Amino acid sequence: MTNAKRPIGIFDSGIGGLTVLKEIIRILPGEDTLYLGDTAHLPYGTKSEETVTKYSIQNTRFLLQFNIKLLVVACNTASAVSLSALRKEFSLPLVGVIEAGARAAVKVTKNGKVGIIGTETTVRSSAYTREIKAIRADIDTIGQACPLFVPLVEEGWIQDDITLSIVERYLTPLKKEGIDTLVLGCTHYPLLKKTIQQVMGSGVTLIDSAEETALEVKAMLTQLGLIAPEREGNLPAVAAARRFFVTDVPLRFEEQGSRFLGEKISTVERIDLG
Repeated sequence: MTNAKRPIGIFDSGIGGLTVLKEIIRILPGEDTLYLGDTAHLPYGTKSEETVTKYSIQNTRFLLQFNIKLLVVACNTASAVSLSALRKEFSLPLVGVIEAGARAAVKVTKNGKVGIIGTETTVRSSAYTREIKAIRADIDTIGQACPLFVPLVEEGWIQDDITLSIVERYLTPLKKEGIDTLVLGCTHYPLLKKTIQQVMGSGVTLIDSAEETALEVKAMLTQLGLIAPEREGNLPAVAAARRFFVTDVPLRFEEQGSRFLGEKISTVERIDLG
């Protein structure tokens, strides 16, 4: 297998990273992908940095068995706390959702006030703030943990009255701070985009880390000369291969994951990272 034909590896604690995979498929339809959801250990957002780093290393080792050409850490919590450890441990090209989202926020903000929403661990880590200030030190960042957003999304309560009420409760303080840019710092949050935009108003630009990460993947593969060749083959064209792995019972992943990915997930393989 040539270097360019090797697959892209993606991991998350569960199904949220499928929003990243969805954007990668949209932007790079010819790429083979492997997705690992570490469902036995979710959620990462409430665990210690040491524990999340340990899981991230295990996930990476598993995906490396498939000779991946690039790794996407499609989990904001894992990106926040384990990226430097992964870069020390492994030598492959690596993209995290936080760096991509931070760069996009800096480009977009006009008044220099950026809000960041995410899990408790992501917000507490200040990873987005560090990345943003490394690019532009004069930007003010305001973080807000939104722990109820993930269960709301997983229940499918996307545009429910209770969801609107909870979004308002979390985001009103950010609105009062006068931010003009809001980073959706969790891969579940793009599914709440409409409600979040409704609460924040049209004057606030939402940064979807999933979309920004996919663009970064394309840029890195292009730079390295690793974009998969066009799939001509026989007509119809050979479809890109997608494999899904989980570390716990696949059923819930299959049911909910199809909503996140926007297409049916039919085969999920259960694996043991031990």
